[in-house]
Amino acid sequence: MRISDFDFHFPPERIALYPPKERGGSRLLVLNRQSGQIEHRRYTDLPGYLRPGDVLVLNDTRVIKARLRARKSTGGEIELLLLEKHGGGPADPHMAQAIFRGHLQPGDILTIHDSHFTIHEIRDGIATIGGDVDLYDLARTEGEVPLPPYLHRAAEPSDAERYQTIFARDPGSVAAPTASLNLTEEILARIRAQGVQVVYLTLHVGLGTFQPVKEAEVEKHRIHSEFYSIPAETAQAIRDAKKDGRRVIAVGTTVTRALESAKSSLINDHSARIAAPQPLLPTPNSLLPISGEADIFIYPGYKFQIVDVLVTNFHAPRTTVLLLTTAFCCASPKHSDAETGMGWENLKRAYQEALTRDYQFLSYGDSMLIE
Repeated sequence: MRISDFDFHFPPERIALYPPKERGGSRLLVLNRQSGQIEHRRYTDLPGYLRPGDVLVLNDTRVIKARLRARKSTGGEIELLLLEKHGGGPADPHMAQAIFRGHLQPGDILTIHDSHFTIHEIRDGIATIGGDVDLYDLARTEGEVPLPPYLHRAAEPSDAERYQTIFARDPGSVAAPTASLNLTEEILARIRAQGVQVVYLTLHVGLGTFQPVKEAEVEKHRIHSEFYSIPAETAQAIRDAKKDGRRVIAVGTTVTRALESAKSSLINDHSARIAAPQPLLPTPNSLLPISGEADIFIYPGYKFQIVDVLVTNFHAPRTTVLLLTTAFCCASPKHSDAETGMGWENLKRAYQEALTRDYQFLSYGDSMLIE
């Protein structure tokens, strides 16, 4: 499978440089992956496409102020971008990893605010940094919002709020789960009122998810790994829904990767994952929390086992998130293995119509619902 097949004309002016004036004010393109039918709606219309008994899954990760400006002992300026957090973290809490802009080598001393840090190692463009202060703690006060580089602008005060979901809880991401940036309390209240169960998981979003695929053959690309954690109550809700034939709606590709990475734990009989009865262990009717590294690479041909409906933004050409979205369009029950190309054709047509109708793309842009 060649990455060049997943290309399309993408005018830079279609990139949303800022969020809509009011959260929830974006547009929503609805694509039926079986019929190919397209509807043009507003994001506030999302509840109308959900059914009683659906389970809506959200990513409650919180974006950290990961961009830091440092100065070398020689006076040179360095820009650091902290990498997302992973399960357990480093053995030494004062060690962190970051990509950087500027010239660095092991042994260099950096100053950020009044704190000093040493470059311990540089490997594959990633610096391992240590000091007497936790860099993630320092970033809370001295860091900047890590806006995506394609916005070509510095973060502004409003980005601290708008590049964050209203339910962001667990700090650790260096990019936002953008499909849910436009969810509001009012929209969520309407969703819950119609009998939809809203549950949460955490996946700390890394920059690698959104990088272009540089390999000519899709299968040769190695995707960036991201830490995820699914609470027991979320796992139970999803398992019950799958057992009852009810739909699981993933809001975002990050939620999709977490759920599909955990598919064996979510589908298999839970009793196999609980040790012999001991004090303080869950009862036999409950699930344990599930956590791990989401290193699954989803592209056309993948068989989805958990996600039934996908809410996502419009993506750039030749990216892993576009490949995941294409795979979901190709996974319609109507399409046989020999007809999976229909899914990509439907998605390309939807993208072309969105471009023609001036939809806004990428992080701060409009959204799609694919059912």
